[in-house]
Order: sequence, then structure tokens, then C-alpha cells
Amino acid sequence: MLKIRFDLKAGDLEKKIGRLFELSAAKIRSIEQSWEPGLGSPVFTVKGRYTSASWTEWTQGFQFGSAILQFDATEDREFLDIGYSRTLELMAPHVTHFGVHDHGFNNISTYGNLLRLMDEGRIAGDQMERKLCELALKCSGAVQAFRWTKIEEGGGYIYSFNGPHSLFIDTIRSLRSLAVAHRLGHVLLGEGDRKISLLGRLISHINATARYNIYYGERRDIWDVRGRVAQESIFNTNDGQYRCPSTQQGYSPFSTWTRGLAWGICGFAEQLEFIGAVSDEDLTPYGGREAIRQVVRRAAEAVSDYYIESTPADGIPYWDTAAPGLDKLPGWADRPADPFNSYEPVDSSAAAIAAQGLLRLGNHLKNDRYWQAGLTVCHTLLEEPWLSVNPNHQGLLLHSVYHRPKGWDFSPANNGVTHGESSMWGDYHVREVSLYLLRIINDRPYLRFWSDTSD
Repeated sequence: MLKIRFDLKAGDLEKKIGRLFELSAAKIRSIEQSWEPGLGSPVFTVKGRYTSASWTEWTQGFQFGSAILQFDATEDREFLDIGYSRTLELMAPHVTHFGVHDHGFNNISTYGNLLRLMDEGRIAGDQMERKLCELALKCSGAVQAFRWTKIEEGGGYIYSFNGPHSLFIDTIRSLRSLAVAHRLGHVLLGEGDRKISLLGRLISHINATARYNIYYGERRDIWDVRGRVAQESIFNTNDGQYRCPSTQQGYSPFSTWTRGLAWGICGFAEQLEFIGAVSDEDLTPYGGREAIRQVVRRAAEAVSDYYIESTPADGIPYWDTAAPGLDKLPGWADRPADPFNSYEPVDSSAAAIAAQGLLRLGNHLKNDRYWQAGLTVCHTLLEEPWLSVNPNHQGLLLHSVYHRPKGWDFSPANNGVTHGESSMWGDYHVREVSLYLLRIINDRPYLRFWSDTSD
């Protein structure tokens, strides 16, 4: 169980955050100098160098978005130029990619961050540049919302890359593509010029995810533990009936893949913020503010509590809460995670994603337990062995993974300690959560990706 440090303050992490962005600068430069766009998106490191993989392109937005976050944190225009030019040059296919559920990852991380900086007055943007970003975000939200499966009880969900039968927990964080497009005044036009509300589809997707992918300890089945997450819910597309839980990356449908859990924590917390920024008039057709808020908050608190209760003492989870080798690690839940163990991988990328969700939820609800839990996880992540200090390793956040047999990317550091593999999504999210905290430390509006809703 996570041992929450209630003595930590956000300001206590300022020096660590500064160090992270110092390391980050060199790693972004290294990737930019060595990466060949024709090889596809960089996904994870091999011998310290980022490589591509055929099974995902959704990391490209994280690659260029990382440079934009680096500028946001440091004001170094070198990184704005990288993020801006690469977004304009290479991200257009992602805007109209009908085959994925990843628009909130790719396009909010690039076009969304750029528009946010323009809205904040941090970067100049002429009318055409601003309109270009707005158009990209509007199209992205509509394309994402087009992947729609109706369910028996009414409403529906944005289906995953697996097909119309598949509802992923991951998409709850990608749902922000619809949030931004709606705030920009966009709608999806269907057959016969029928206007389809992006807000309506967003709320329907929230409801479906909260009902079918999250458990609440209400005897839904014998594995019904409050806060447990099924990565995937399967539906019969002929009649819209729910059939069963499933997973693509977890150990089993009846355990919890911790990165899926983390997507739920961050996504529901962010949507709780978003619902607070929407007018009563807009929410009334979908049940009203309080009813919607109750669904989102219930899910957000359940998954956050489960993370706290099911994660090792330092806040870094193993890849699945029922990973079969955990029984060979006695007392694993009561001590810090061991990334060098011989049995089960550790997922610090999940920790970075969950930390932001815990911080957002704690900040929004004024709840010290969630806020301090998020600070505790960040305190761990911003130190070795999780933080990559090796100048020859392109990754920023290190972890052991399960995509390849050996799991670890052994790359000797200056002190002789082996470093882990890095993933582009982990690197992006440790930058994003660090920037979130840095803005709060500096008394600046914290990261919001929809227009005119800064606190």
C-alpha cells in the first residue's frame, strides 16, 4: 500500500523538477538529432536509443508534445521551434486518423498545447496559425467521436482500435479531444446533416466506462473489488448488450493492468474538471450537472483509492495487480517496488500518469489524501533509478516492461548501475505532471486543455 507522505509540499519538489527538465533538454535534442521520421514514431528504447514499432503510432504526439512542454517549463525557444515545426510538418495524418482511439493523446499533446500557449499569451500566433490549431482540434474531436458504438440501454462509447465491440479504459483520457472540440464550438455532422453533440458523446462515453470498466464492490461478480479496472469491455454489436471483461495488455480480464488503472485515474479526474467548466444549460439535456458529476466523481475516487491500496509503498506499481510472479516477492505491497527483481516488471509510466490524476483530483476536491498521494509518487519518480541520469540514454523515465522477453534495456550508467527501458508515453507524462506542479509552485494557472477555463 502506498505510504502517503503528508509532510511533502509541492515546493519541496521544485529542485527535482528543475533537474528533470535539465535532463529532459538533452534527451529531446538527442532524439531530434538521431530520429528518422520515415521509420515511424519512436516508442521505446533499445540499448538506450529510441526505436519504432509497427503496433503503435500514438506516441508521435508525445514526441513533439514533449518539446512543447519543455518550452513551457523553461522558456527555451529551441524546443518550441522543434515542437511547432514538427507538429505542422508531420501531425496532419493523426488529425484524420479514423482507425484509432488516441486523438486526445496525439493531437491535444501537440496542437492542443500550442493553442493553449497562444491563449495564455506565452507564444505569438497570428490569426492563421491560431485557426490552423483550432481547425486541427475540431477535426480531431469529430473524427474521434465518429468511432461510435450504441449500447442496449441507450448512449454508447468510442470504440478502441480493436473494433466496434471494444470499449477501452484508456480512452477516458483521450476523451479530452471531444472536450476541446466542444469548447471550440464544434459538432459532428452525420447522415442527413444531423448534428451530433460532441459533449453528448463525451458524457455517454463517461457513463459507459464508469459502468462497465470500473468495479465498485457491489457484487457485480466474484472479482468485484471497489476500484478494480477492466482494461476492455466487450459488447455484442448486433444488440448492444454487454458480454464480458477482457484485456489486451493486462494479465487477465479479472485482474487490473495498472497502466489502464492510471488512465482511469487521470482521465476521470480531468473530466471532473471539465464538467465543472461547462454551463448548466449545456449539461441539462444529459441529466444535469449534479448527476453527471456524481458518476465521474464516484469512478475517480474508486480508481484512485484502489491505486493507493494496491501499489507498493513508494507508489510505483507492478504491471498488473495480479501478476503471477508477485507471490515470489513476499511483502511486495509493503515495501518500495523493485525494478531489478527477476519475476515481474514495474511500470513507472503508469505511476507518472496516475500521479497527475491524483494531483488533479486532490486539487479539484480539496482532498489532502489524493493530493499528498500524488506528491508522494512524484517524489519517488524524480529520483534514481526511475529518473534517467545517463547522458547516453535517450529515455527520461526508466522502467521494466513486458513487451519483450528480457524486459529491461540494459544500458550502463556512469556509476555502473543498469538503466531500464523508457517509453515515449512515460517520458511525456513525467514531463506533464512535473509541469503541472511547476505551474502551481509558481502560482500560475495549472494545465488546462480547453479554452477559457483557466483557474
